[in-house]
Amino acid sequence: MMLRRGFILFLPRLVGLLVVACCSVSIVYMLACTPKGDNQQLALPRVHSPTAKEGYEAILQEREEQHRNYIISLKKQIAQLKAELQGRTEQLKNMQNHYPDSLDIRLDHSKPEKAQANLLAFLRSQVDKAEVHSGVKLSTEYAAVPFESFTLQKVYQLETGLTRHPEEKPVRKDKRDELIEVIELAVGSLNKPDGVSKAKPHVYTASDFVEGIYRTEKNKGTLYELTFKGDAKHQFKKIVLFRPFGPVMKVKNENVNMADTLINVIVPLAKRASKFRQFMQNFREMGIQQDGRIHLTVVYFGKEQMNEVKSILENTSKSANFKNFTFIQLNEEFSRGKGLDVGARFWKGNNVVLFFCDVDIYFTAEFLNSCRLNTEPGKKVFYPVLFSQYNPSIIYGHRDSIPSLEQQLIIKKETGFWRDFGFGMTCQYRSDFINIGGFDLDIKGWGGEDVHLYRKYLHSNLMVIRTPVRGLFHLWHEKQCLDELTPEQYKMCMQSKAMNEASHGQLGMLIFKQEIETHLHRQKLSSKKT
Repeated sequence: MMLRRGFILFLPRLVGLLVVACCSVSIVYMLACTPKGDNQQLALPRVHSPTAKEGYEAILQEREEQHRNYIISLKKQIAQLKAELQGRTEQLKNMQNHYPDSLDIRLDHSKPEKAQANLLAFLRSQVDKAEVHSGVKLSTEYAAVPFESFTLQKVYQLETGLTRHPEEKPVRKDKRDELIEVIELAVGSLNKPDGVSKAKPHVYTASDFVEGIYRTEKNKGTLYELTFKGDAKHQFKKIVLFRPFGPVMKVKNENVNMADTLINVIVPLAKRASKFRQFMQNFREMGIQQDGRIHLTVVYFGKEQMNEVKSILENTSKSANFKNFTFIQLNEEFSRGKGLDVGARFWKGNNVVLFFCDVDIYFTAEFLNSCRLNTEPGKKVFYPVLFSQYNPSIIYGHRDSIPSLEQQLIIKKETGFWRDFGFGMTCQYRSDFINIGGFDLDIKGWGGEDVHLYRKYLHSNLMVIRTPVRGLFHLWHEKQCLDELTPEQYKMCMQSKAMNEASHGQLGMLIFKQEIETHLHRQKLSSKKT
């Protein structure tokens, strides 16, 4: 027992002695093995040694080589650091331009002053990027964003389309409210006291507004320059305003599965069997073979050519093994709205996407996907702007033969135009169509029913998606202007016919055809003489 107690008391001393011994050995080892530093003297050869000169040169050469390698290594590291710094700087700049979180532009209620300061800093950066204070270098003449001008009553615009005029009143409410807001803000700014002049200030009103110009750059904002009458003749006041756009913000990120989304294509028809045969060729290739998630409903008026139409439908069904079709026959006068309404209500299955279509329409499989993606029950309906084809015999009249239909369907200003005044081709869920009340069945014939339905959707809480699409075409067909029309109606009908025939340039070539042929004939004669 005593021996055990003595060993326990001696153990700490033994451990201490071992620690001291280890430390001593470590110190001796470090002193013996540490390499000489750069500040230590080199073991130089003796001066009178026969190899002294060669030794000095070898040592100096060795040291010079070491320094050279060290400098090269440092330069490489510096270059790498510069490249990495530049890359990080570009990344930060891109994040600042695209992501609001990187600028900390958030509604942070705990630090409202910081959030407001960050937001103001971003808006000032938008002003700096836009051509407000100075211009920017542009690559070509087409890169310039043109201004549009306006007065109190009119807007003068370049991009008119077919539903707008070069000079018109700002019909759209958002544009009208925007310009009114800008003018009122400019008047308020002019009437704000400057605190310097003691003379009675001139009180500006909207009637002093002379003209303004504005343009919108999608990633920066809208620039306005407004001119007002000054205090004397030939004097003016100019106000420059800028509405900066905020950073791009993520609103939604979702997966959309359209694998089981069926489209019911509804076509009202009377006679026109040859056109229906052409339509079914398109429907078979794009709807049945490429898409496969499609149903066809044909609502036929009358009995003339009905058997021929049914035969075309049945032959397609047999050859393509296609059973998803419905044929409805109505013994009454043709009414497009009535046909579409009957076809939509006839469906007894689950909620389905309805595509209201005409027999002279050509669509692609890509369009059918657009139809699905831009409709959502209770939320969105789709009103695509289709591309209307010009008269092929005029477009390709200088050629030996007219190309095939697929080759004609090219979106160019020489081949057609965006039919932005038409609202007949539309996609919506059947539930939305039923809830909105469907078509006005009092409208007879062709036309008017589409606008009425369109306005119903505009007056509802549903979002109307209106956009040009590359996969939906209106095929040209001759427009008949009936003799029973009044002179004014006949004139409007002929104007519409001319609009659908060819572009301005092509119509001009037809008007001046004789002059052009005379010129070519003279050139041919002069070349023979020489």
